[in-house]
Amino acid sequence: MEGAVTRYRILALIVGTLLVLLAIGMVLKYGPTDMPALAGIVAPVHGLVYMVYLVAAYDLWRRTGWPLSRMVLIVLGGVVPLMTFFVERKVVHDARVLPPAKAEANA
Repeated sequence: MEGAVTRYRILALIVGTLLVLLAIGMVLKYGPTDMPALAGIVAPVHGLVYMVYLVAAYDLWRRTGWPLSRMVLIVLGGVVPLMTFFVERKVVHDARVLPPAKAEANA
């Protein structure tokens, strides 16, 4: 299960960073500067990486046996700027303190 945690953690940090860049790009695009270049580049990249993030999040959720509400929180973490970093920290901590017997039973 440690591999699933590592995959999720890496993708969460990438998605969170891209989401912050996308938020900055949207401010630049619709703000007083009218510079759409950053948002135009980051938006499709974030969308693609977010889909991979969802697969990694589902894999981790399936292996841990957490309730559906936890999966919803993880999914929302990828669409709310800065929330990804807080959710990632909590999810990784909770996954690592999961009792080994439960982790192996759900693997």
